[in-house]
Amino acid sequence: MVSQLINEFDTLGLYFGLAGVFFFIGMAIQDVLKRGNVPKFGRYIVWLVLFLGCSGFIAKGLIQVFWQGAGVG
Repeated sequence: MVSQLINEFDTLGLYFGLAGVFFFIGMAIQDVLKRGNVPKFGRYIVWLVLFLGCSGFIAKGLIQVFWQGAGVG
């Protein structure tokens, strides 16, 4: 029981960590684009990819934790 709970938090932490790394890489790209002569449309595309990537990692982590918690996976 306890080992399963630790495993679930480990999995959740992994995906939240990946979302954080993805976020910081995206913010670095955004900063580089802001300093250059890039139109706003290009920066909006970066924000969209950044949002989808971070939310995807977080959703994957949450789904996997609930999936394992239900005893399915």
